Amino acid sequence: MVQLAHLSDIHITAPALEWTRADYFNKRSAGWINFRWLGRRYRFRRAPEVLQRLVLELRERRPQHIVFSGDATAMGFESEFKRAANLLGVNDPTMPPGLAVPGNHDYYTVRSAASGLFERYFAPWQQGLRIDHEIYPFAQRVGHLNLIAVNSSSGNRWAWDATGRVGKAQLERLEKLLPRLEPGPKILVTHYPLCLSTGRREHPWRGLRDAAQLIEVAARGGVRLWLHGHRHASYHLVSPPHAPFPVINAGSATQNKVWSYAEYTFDGNQVKVCRRAFEPASSCFRERQAFELTLTE
Repeated sequence: MVQLAHLSDIHITAPALEWTRADYFNKRSAGWINFRWLGRRYRFRRAPEVLQRLVLELRERRPQHIVFSGDATAMGFESEFKRAANLLGVNDPTMPPGLAVPGNHDYYTVRSAASGLFERYFAPWQQGLRIDHEIYPFAQRVGHLNLIAVNSSSGNRWAWDATGRVGKAQLERLEKLLPRLEPGPKILVTHYPLCLSTGRREHPWRGLRDAAQLIEVAARGGVRLWLHGHRHASYHLVSPPHAPFPVINAGSATQNKVWSYAEYTFDGNQVKVCRRAFEPASSCFRERQAFELTLTE
């Protein structure tokens, strides 16, 4: 058996942010208005506290591996990355090992995407098998499982553009990587979903632009499960309309009232899924939902 903990979209900010003049002319100015005046700060006001409680629970429950599907930060500032990585215990040897991919808030601007800050602060959770020494995609072996990390985020210029893209070069590397993995279930990890909880495609300005191409490569390569974040309310689809494998969205671990994470127990091709949600009254996570999946051979 293998047990994984899957969390996402923690959106940690910091007391002091490294604003530059350029930030007043890119997405960060609109993002700050959304954060400061339009409710995001209120929705994530307890994020550090909830995340600390979640990390304490992970220490107690001891999953074999942590899967983090992106959006560590609010706006991709270095101080936010540093604080998020510290709260998650990324460099703490007493924590379970992990796998991490960036989210669109980690790649909030073109400059932050190119900075390599996510990759620097989450480096311990980005070890694995690669093609041509490129960072993405990479694969980690956990028990009989193959976890495959794909970067679906890209820096965007316009305030209304929250789209992601895997890109042709990464897709080509993924096609080479998948056949090289050892036998066992292949589990794809991205930030972006392939569809909404209804099964419909994401809005054109919020979705993964090359989702169809990624699904094709994943299906040919034997992927049996897709884990992601991005949407803050958790959901799962056993038979999504656009893919031949189930998808699970962990939701946000720290947003008020939807705060939760997923715990997976793999026994061969059987998966028991437990969604654990935060209860403010007890300041603890409790089981909220449970279901089972059978992964195809």
